[in-house]
Amino acid sequence: MGRKFEVRKVSMAKTAGAKTKVYSKYGKEIYVVAKNGGTDPQANLSLRRLIEKAKKDQVPSHVIEKAIEKAEGGAGEDFTVARYEGFGPNGCMVIVDCLTDNNNRTITDVRNCFTKTGSNLGAPGAVSHMFDHQGILAFKGEDEEAALETLMEADVDVADIECEDGVITVFVPHTEYYKAKTALSDGQDEFEFAVDEITFLPQTHTELTGEDVETFDKLLEMLNDCDDVQDVYHNAEIVR
Repeated sequence: MGRKFEVRKVSMAKTAGAKTKVYSKYGKEIYVVAKNGGTDPQANLSLRRLIEKAKKDQVPSHVIEKAIEKAEGGAGEDFTVARYEGFGPNGCMVIVDCLTDNNNRTITDVRNCFTKTGSNLGAPGAVSHMFDHQGILAFKGEDEEAALETLMEADVDVADIECEDGVITVFVPHTEYYKAKTALSDGQDEFEFAVDEITFLPQTHTELTGEDVETFDKLLEMLNDCDDVQDVYHNAEIVR
């Protein structure tokens, strides 16, 4: 279908400088997902996905187990999901997902990141309508038609599928993610996904050059330093 696979996401596991900060972010998210949806990964699909993701990012087992045990105990902080949207250099669009136990602190921290880089924090929904909330599954293969047939037989609503350089990439609405993953890996114990995530894909891109790139890098760095920030998505096309 001809669309090149690109995910405009700042992953905490890849951009945070200190491993302890990465572990903390995963621990918080696992705790919240387990507390809200149950501590059994087989019954709580969101928890299972998050644990798999944490292991891929080399989060130690004891960090995962501690977060689940904390959720089982029923005590602890009450975190809520907070999403902020805004505009960075040259009007590029940014989505910031947070987990917080203090909304006033979090919005102040996020707003400071935007303000100090000459960026603008927008109202809820200001940019998210320009992103597609999708699940992405990529795996080694050549037979795009066979993969599509498998998904169709499982009644999966496929948004897009492509095959490039021996890798098949499937795009589905985020609500179809688990169904698609199960259909593709069913009965294959050693089936491995090169990409396995739910993300926001921009519908358009904004090119950044020169000083805008430096400013944007600073914005991302500041956001990553915020304890409550979990993920950052954007539509910036960096030209260095």
